Amino acid sequence: MRSPAVPVTAAFVLASYRPDEPAGMERAVPAMASGLRQLGHQAVIITAAPQPGPDPGVITLTRLPAAFPCDDSTLRDAIRSAGPALAREIEAALREHHADVVVYVDALWGLGILAGEVRHPARRVLAVHVVGHDDDLRTALAGTHQVTVPSESVLSEAHLRGYRADTWQVVPNPLLIDPSGTPPGREQREQLRLHGPVRAVARLGAEKGVTGLLAAAPLVPGRPTEVVLAEAGFEAAPGSQDALLAECRALAQASGTVLLPALAWRKVPEFLAGAAVTVIPSARETFGNLALESLSVGTPVIAHATGNLPALIGPDAGVLVPPGAGPAGLREAARDLLADPVRYYLACGAAYCRSRNYRSAEVAQTFLKAVL
Repeated sequence: MRSPAVPVTAAFVLASYRPDEPAGMERAVPAMASGLRQLGHQAVIITAAPQPGPDPGVITLTRLPAAFPCDDSTLRDAIRSAGPALAREIEAALREHHADVVVYVDALWGLGILAGEVRHPARRVLAVHVVGHDDDLRTALAGTHQVTVPSESVLSEAHLRGYRADTWQVVPNPLLIDPSGTPPGREQREQLRLHGPVRAVARLGAEKGVTGLLAAAPLVPGRPTEVVLAEAGFEAAPGSQDALLAECRALAQASGTVLLPALAWRKVPEFLAGAAVTVIPSARETFGNLALESLSVGTPVIAHATGNLPALIGPDAGVLVPPGAGPAGLREAARDLLADPVRYYLACGAAYCRSRNYRSAEVAQTFLKAVL
């Protein structure tokens, strides 16, 4: 085993990686790479997605015949079609950058199913952000040395699915953007509590619960509900994101909700800092990157108690409602919190304090201890 104190080069493989993608894995990868660099290590990202411009830290594969966005089945077929040529291309990239550790960021989307075919001595790590298709996961597990998960909730799901996960290591997602300075002060927070908008940021996926949120808007009488929607490089089925966006537009028009276009990563914390509360209507969150970004600017989170959100938000940095309570439960929780100034200010302080545990350099230390 190598000491975490010795400089290493880590390569992260994620087929769909692009800057500003509204997805948890895409956010987690550059955040971890940044943390490693802060500690004096090197990191590169290997992807098959076209990039907006040159970046010495990103290597673009050319042998994967897939266009993004696409669904699981399309990507799986593309990987099979590429065959050994794609594995050799990954191998060449690892060799060129002298990689000591290669992290396949998902069994399918991180090309983990090819890990056993890439002939390179780097330590092979599979990051299981989502316990996905069993055939993909079993193939990837057979080709890797170590497994990481972003939360205890993913670990529990793996056990329930019958995987021998006793040696898997929990490595949380780091903060992608750590806002400089302190969160909004008391006077600004009071104005937000009294008059600020209720805000949400979501990827266009049915599991994100946005349609229910829009149907229930406005969540707080007398103030706007503002929702940012963004398209990711993956979708449930061809055209599903376009169909969902059309449905959301119709619901927003009926409810008077303000729909906003996608934000650059660096803009998300600033946007959430200007919210009275952040609402996360998701039915499933294996980690909760958006919730963490809201906490980092001291904005309380209203969400369903699902996945990792109870562990991330805790009892004090917002309000968690049972998943069965639906949008009506989120609406009631938001109104109650904003009507209680003492509870609200305590939640703002707790939110910021909780986020300090997820700074990228600290999480990168956890990562190195887990995989080396």
